Amino acid sequence: MSDLFSDLTAPDVALVCEGGGTRNSFTAAAVHELMTHDIRFGWIGGVSAGASHTVNYLSHDPARTRESFVEFSASPASGGVGSLIRGDGYFNAEYIYETAGLPGNDLPFDFDAFTADPTPFRIGATHALTGETVTWGREDITTLESLLKRVRASSTLPVIMNMPEVDGEPYVDGALGDNGGIPVDAAEADGFERFLVLCTRPRDYVRPEVKHPAAVRRLLSRYPTVAERIIARPTRYNRTKRRLLELEKQGRAYLFFPDQMRINNTERNPDKLKAAYYDGLVQTQHEWDRWMEFLAG
Repeated sequence: MSDLFSDLTAPDVALVCEGGGTRNSFTAAAVHELMTHDIRFGWIGGVSAGASHTVNYLSHDPARTRESFVEFSASPASGGVGSLIRGDGYFNAEYIYETAGLPGNDLPFDFDAFTADPTPFRIGATHALTGETVTWGREDITTLESLLKRVRASSTLPVIMNMPEVDGEPYVDGALGDNGGIPVDAAEADGFERFLVLCTRPRDYVRPEVKHPAAVRRLLSRYPTVAERIIARPTRYNRTKRRLLELEKQGRAYLFFPDQMRINNTERNPDKLKAAYYDGLVQTQHEWDRWMEFLAG
């Protein structure tokens, strides 16, 4: 990892963050290193857990980036079976994404630093009634609470997290949207043609079809559109993956795929989360000079 590549700005490159629940402990290491070396982009966007990477990057808080997906994710207050029994969801999304981020609480978010950074951003969610893919940017954020609510909406896994409302409308995970969980389409819609994409699945991963679609429809009978979005997600995800690989062939994208991913998206074991973060750090350092050559190109 070369010290030659610090304080670099790549205004023509979009940083795209895939979701993946606590698998994002791996890519948290990459975001941490980008911040500590003051690498800046022309745009940043993410859905689901990638939305947390997005706002943490814009608040210039490397420590929060790590803690969000390592120590904090393992905290009993963040969820577990007890939380599910109490009706707060297996992951207590209200606490994780809203309450904890308020001043003086467990994971305070620096809203002043966030608003001072002019970098355009997008975070996406899925409307629970219509299935519409919705993206939010700076024009939608007026207060800390309005930001945290949208990050929560983008990250809300159906069934295991309680569904929030934004402006009176219910939303679920942005990974159920049109891009399947990797929002390169939002960056392209905003005019970007070059991308550094932080992925949470290995290069050869192909998302399999949902095994029991009828069971999904029964489980989500109150939200049939969400059920259909879950069933259709493999097609959307795999289509986006093919698009990314084509962009890579064209030299327009650098794709950061985990060489190994040892945890699933609901992992809460602190040792396993730390190991995933360390894996991400080692791989980031190994690929760093290639990243910087791409960004400077």
